[in-house]
Amino acid sequence: MAIPTAFSGPKLESLSSSAAAASPASIGLFCNPGRVRRLSIQKGLFNSGIRCEVAASDVVDQSQSSGNVTSSSSLSALEQLKSSAADRYTKERSSIVVIGLSIHTTPVEVREKLAIPEAEWPRAIGELCNLNHIEEAAVLSTCNRMEIYVVALSQHRGVKEVTEWMSKTSGVPVTEICKHRFLLYNNDATQHIFEVSAGLDSLVLGEGQILAQVKQVVKVGQGVTGFGRNISGLFKHAITVGKRVRTETNIAAGAVSVSSAAVELALMKLPESCHTTARMLVIGAGKMGKLVIKHLVAKGCTTMVVVNRSEDRVSAIREEMKDVEIIYKPLNEMLKCAAEADVIFTSTASETPLFMKEHVVDLPPVSASVGSLRLFIDISVPRNVGACVNELEDARVYNVDDLKEVVAANKEDRLRKAMEAQAIISEESKQFEAWRDSLETVPTIKKLRAYAERIRVAELDKCMSKMGDDISKKTKKAVDDLSRGIVNKLLHGPMQHLRCDGSDSRTLSETLENMHALNRMFSLETDISVLEQKIRAKVEQTQK
Repeated sequence: MAIPTAFSGPKLESLSSSAAAASPASIGLFCNPGRVRRLSIQKGLFNSGIRCEVAASDVVDQSQSSGNVTSSSSLSALEQLKSSAADRYTKERSSIVVIGLSIHTTPVEVREKLAIPEAEWPRAIGELCNLNHIEEAAVLSTCNRMEIYVVALSQHRGVKEVTEWMSKTSGVPVTEICKHRFLLYNNDATQHIFEVSAGLDSLVLGEGQILAQVKQVVKVGQGVTGFGRNISGLFKHAITVGKRVRTETNIAAGAVSVSSAAVELALMKLPESCHTTARMLVIGAGKMGKLVIKHLVAKGCTTMVVVNRSEDRVSAIREEMKDVEIIYKPLNEMLKCAAEADVIFTSTASETPLFMKEHVVDLPPVSASVGSLRLFIDISVPRNVGACVNELEDARVYNVDDLKEVVAANKEDRLRKAMEAQAIISEESKQFEAWRDSLETVPTIKKLRAYAERIRVAELDKCMSKMGDDISKKTKKAVDDLSRGIVNKLLHGPMQHLRCDGSDSRTLSETLENMHALNRMFSLETDISVLEQKIRAKVEQTQK
């Protein structure tokens, strides 16, 4: 599951003028990964124009970019927002958006260019939140997916900015990203991350590794500016959903990780008679390599060679599996070990291929008893084995995208388990959306408290001036405490009716009605919307 440690690439390109002008609702419809997987078997789906693109209003006007660069660049993001569609954007609520590329929609050669290493997630969050229309962000980058979650002040402009950022940091053209990406908004985005955490969107249904990766997003995001209330709440809730699905359904029963699927694939390709006798070589003794070894042992393999940079990790694995002969070899003996292996599993962090055609062409042929083919099972991203090795008659290369063959069996059982899990996800999605909707009342709560505090302080000052300068500190404090107590007791009722966390019978619609009523009664509404204030603040920050 190795990923690049640095970003490089050309300057971002403009979006294609042929982008589809789709509404958020229609984008959500066509971009649900589950729907994409089910529809992708229909001939020409991704070649027929049904793609996850930004709206036409977001496309850069090439004719304007040449002649009016100076004048257009002088406009602030806020002014551009107003001039295009002021009401639509300044009145809309911030949206949770997912811009994603996964194994279901994007080949590995594209995913590996866009992958972001875990150490770079905080930096990526910071850069994303510096974009004019992005308020919060998180990155989920694994060997099977690269997904960016954001809270966008404007859906269309937020998607455009993030897509251009992805292009700039990876070197992949915007048009290529748009060709493969999927976009999900609000409820669809919530359901997607819940499905991901539950293992429903994984290559192997119910695999547990993705839940650990979702947890890591939260762990890395703690304390990072930009990993805010909405996004952190979303991922924390996703962890709860993932745990609940695995506890209440048997979705994980028999489910396997990518490493297990790799072992299953290898055994599918080998004659059954040699499953326990084929010569196995594992290159890399990290988390993935260790899991490969464990699954090989579970399938009856008692001897294998492990190539790694150092022997420490191999020794630890050997201690854990004392009944298995695990032979350690250093990295400089990798080709020699490959010459003596029938099946080679690769799972290293190398950013350049370990095996190319020229490395494999002179290896001695394998026995006819194992099918006369040397198998390379590459579960690394970026890949450790070049696709050119497939050109050799006596070698076959399989990467993470080829593991789909392993999970094709037992389809009915997988669908039944998924339906059980979906019922839980639907319930949890409603709870999360109710929590997020309730956050709409937070600005009103703050404004009402500030309004009451202004009155309290003004009246307290009048009172103190009338009492003169010779009153004691104790008396001043008593009067101050009295005024605070009166205000707090008066505000208690309204505040209670502005909170809706699902713990009582009060509905969200009733809470929002109370919010609007209080805004009217105390004139708490301002001419500038909360959204517009946020955009203005971000623009001013970027201009400093």
